[in-house]
Amino acid sequence: MKTALLGNEFDRGLLGHHCWLELANGERVELPVERWTAPSDGDEVLLDACTGPTLDIGCGPGRLTAALAGRGVVALGVDSSRTAVRLTRRRGGSALHRNVFDHVPGEGRWRHALLADGNIGIGGDPVVLLRRTAQLIATDGDILVELEPPGRGLRHERVRLRPGHADVAWFTWAWVGVDAIAEVAARAGLRVDWTTRHGHRWFARLERS
Repeated sequence: MKTALLGNEFDRGLLGHHCWLELANGERVELPVERWTAPSDGDEVLLDACTGPTLDIGCGPGRLTAALAGRGVVALGVDSSRTAVRLTRRRGGSALHRNVFDHVPGEGRWRHALLADGNIGIGGDPVVLLRRTAQLIATDGDILVELEPPGRGLRHERVRLRPGHADVAWFTWAWVGVDAIAEVAARAGLRVDWTTRHGHRWFARLERS
């Protein structure tokens, strides 16, 4: 999970340090920082599905962007963290410091867009995010999304990053279970082509309705 508004505290996770999300009710959601920084079991589901120019939204430290480049696939990571962009470039991937809701190079021409590692939650409204992502892909393009397991549904929460200062900003995040993606996609003008599981990770491919 990587989003724009978290400042230096969130960079701890990008650098591989332990951190978590604290919900307003006190619940704690651990962030999978180990997966962000190193190749992870299940990544091949996403990598194998990317056969053309790919936009990695919320690329974080760039493991997927760089892996695609290593396969000879044109890939661009976008992330609102300067640290993420620096780390991606250090891995040999291309990345821009950019909010996905701002102008993105190649709008309307990307063959694939990735929303991995919980990035479907960026901005706290998956329907809005998917509508924006649909603007970025080609007419015959697709969106590859990582999801929560079945039974999780759609959830929006106010959260803040921990550890961090007492006055660290709260922001909205969302989680989408594989059982909820069809409805969320339909509201964004998309449909689910397939869903699949690899170990404990769940994925879906979305295309225009």
